[in-house]
Amino acid sequence: MSEDQNGQLTWYRVGDVALLAEGRITTVQAGHFAVCLTRTEQGYGAISNRCPHQGGPLGDGFLQNGYVICPWHAYEYDPHTGTVPPQFDDEPVPAFPVDIRPDGVYVGVREPEHKPTLMDQMVETMVDWGVDTVFGMVGHSNLGLGDAFFRAAQAGRLRYFGIRHEGAAAFAASGYAKLTGRPAACFSIAGPGATNMLTGLWDAKVDRAPILALTGQVNTQVLGPGAFQEVPLAEAFSAVAAWSQTVLRPENAAELMALALKHALIRRDVGHLIFPDEVQKLPAVANAKPRPMEGRVSNPRITPPAEELERAVEMLAAAERPGIIVGNGGRPFADQILALAEKIDAPVITTFKAKGTIADSHPLACGVLGRSGTPIASATMNRSDVLLVLGASFSNHTSITTKRPIIQVDFDRMTLGKFHEVHLPLWGEIGATLELLMERLAPQSRPERRDYVARLWANWRAEKARRAETYGPRGRVPNAFIFQALGEVIPEDAVIAIDVGNNAYAFGMYFESKRQHVLMSGYLGSIGFAFPAAMGAWAAAPQRKIVAIAGDGGFGQYMVEFTTAVKYNMPITLVLLNNSELAKISREQRAGHYHVWQTELHNPNFAQYAEICGGLGIRVEKAAELRPALEKALAHEGPSLVEVISSAGQL
Repeated sequence: MSEDQNGQLTWYRVGDVALLAEGRITTVQAGHFAVCLTRTEQGYGAISNRCPHQGGPLGDGFLQNGYVICPWHAYEYDPHTGTVPPQFDDEPVPAFPVDIRPDGVYVGVREPEHKPTLMDQMVETMVDWGVDTVFGMVGHSNLGLGDAFFRAAQAGRLRYFGIRHEGAAAFAASGYAKLTGRPAACFSIAGPGATNMLTGLWDAKVDRAPILALTGQVNTQVLGPGAFQEVPLAEAFSAVAAWSQTVLRPENAAELMALALKHALIRRDVGHLIFPDEVQKLPAVANAKPRPMEGRVSNPRITPPAEELERAVEMLAAAERPGIIVGNGGRPFADQILALAEKIDAPVITTFKAKGTIADSHPLACGVLGRSGTPIASATMNRSDVLLVLGASFSNHTSITTKRPIIQVDFDRMTLGKFHEVHLPLWGEIGATLELLMERLAPQSRPERRDYVARLWANWRAEKARRAETYGPRGRVPNAFIFQALGEVIPEDAVIAIDVGNNAYAFGMYFESKRQHVLMSGYLGSIGFAFPAAMGAWAAAPQRKIVAIAGDGGFGQYMVEFTTAVKYNMPITLVLLNNSELAKISREQRAGHYHVWQTELHNPNFAQYAEICGGLGIRVEKAAELRPALEKALAHEGPSLVEVISSAGQL
């Protein structure tokens, strides 16, 4: 690229001198302009690539009788001047000067001065509200908004990651939000691009993770009769979005962005905006009023009513065997929870979604409760005489007992006693409530509780060791061994994204956490979550080691996104448990006395697939190979995949 002396033309090198043979035609890019480049007896010619009739790509056409023929409707244009044949009165297309230089063909264009657009203003509002990351796919019905993302990314105000499937974009944004508590955006075209995002949006919604969904839409002029890729997006998103609006008028567009993000943040839900194609081309609103976050979102630190707080203090002080159950809502307050637990010597149990909140090595830690849990957690819960439940939703998979007095703390009044009554529903932000409990409760020493937990752990660790030595059919590596090795090598501050299936159950039971942050598709339980969520986690915390754990069924859903990780050099390590089966479903078929069928999988060599994509791939078939493979993969500077031929029959 070079500029002439007058500064009027910018010259772009578009190819070698021999780029085209005579009589050939192609499309090249010169700055902002798509150019139809031709070569005739008169030499190279350059005209606009866009036919003024319906926007047909002239570079996809052909040369005939000295004219460029539009591939869509056969309109004709002079390849050097852009004019039409004398017998027609059609609109000509712009022509560009061409300069043949020793190093190639150059096309000169007059770059237009960018004038701010309505989309620029909406993106500015989005950034002002703290959204710094977008996962998406650009397409014909979201190009105006995509161009605004481009300018914001060029200015360093946000990062844009182009994915291969819009479902992965939504899962990545969900993973980002679950790790940070802040929304990322997922971005798609109209029609199928938008509907592809719905599963990931539902995952965020039911797990109370804030997320911003931005979808293109066809021109409003053709809405209704059934235009190409027309889907009634307001209706399609009505159930999943806490707030969904179509941007129709420029005067309130920035305010709609602010409201979408306010709903996402405060309700921890999906905010959704729809952008018809013509709205994306509108100029910026003159003298537009900023819509900053400041003054729109209040401090969430609400404290419980004094009378109910005093009841909670009395119940905990009178208890002989208090226990603490921590849900995902309590994860941000891990240090405060541990401080209270140590003060009153109360064992700490977590739900599966809260795994890693307390290190399993702590003498008061009991691991995970429920179907994916440990016998330590369930036994300790049942022996407690009062349970303090912090930020848990009482899922039936967790199975918090209803036979013990419960103090439930949550900032959301609807969550308190949602499925059944509790002895004391305590409405308050968990951190603020813990501070008040710490002030009012006297220290307690309960060595017998610690001894009880220690004995349970000793028994369970001995059982895990036996299971780790029990090899599956054909010598496959047992899950207990896999997660024992992972517990030894995954860094303490890592983020672990876990998929659903047998791999998740085994992870909950066997992996001993060191305060790693665990991400999962909790209430939705969507297969395929782990790897896209890991991409979102890396975008949120690139300084931490990101590990995804998935089965062959789960990774198969979005395995093409491994190329996305390679493209952006995301140092994610995927541990892939390959048992050639949807093993969890096989177990359910057996348990329900159904025929075991259609759960077997035909898999590629996943390690070779990772190598083909440009990452590191290692295949592990023997237990002795596992730890060296994991260490090598974790040290790799780019994406890595460790494929473990694992046992399918037992957890």
